[in-house]
Amino acid sequence: MAATIITTEDLREFKMELLDDIKQLLSSQSGQVTKKWLKSPEVRDLLGISPGTLQNLRINGTLPYTKVGGVLYYDYQEIMQVLEDNRIHNKF
Repeated sequence: MAATIITTEDLREFKMELLDDIKQLLSSQSGQVTKKWLKSPEVRDLLGISPGTLQNLRINGTLPYTKVGGVLYYDYQEIMQVLEDNRIHNKF
């Protein structure tokens, strides 16, 4: 197996190509449409909460939902709006 010498310039070129690829990936993902309706497990993962906490948010009316045939659906935009409405701005 032959040895290959890698120069500093080779590494710099590789870095620039890698950064360009990452930028391209990030820009293509930012344009993706998020699902409009999420099921309970997806909402729990998104918010990092337990099933009981999600149930409490439904019961006390904090998080609106739609029930179709026993399956609960949550509007992604409404979840984001609830987060925004409950944002706390600390002033130090």
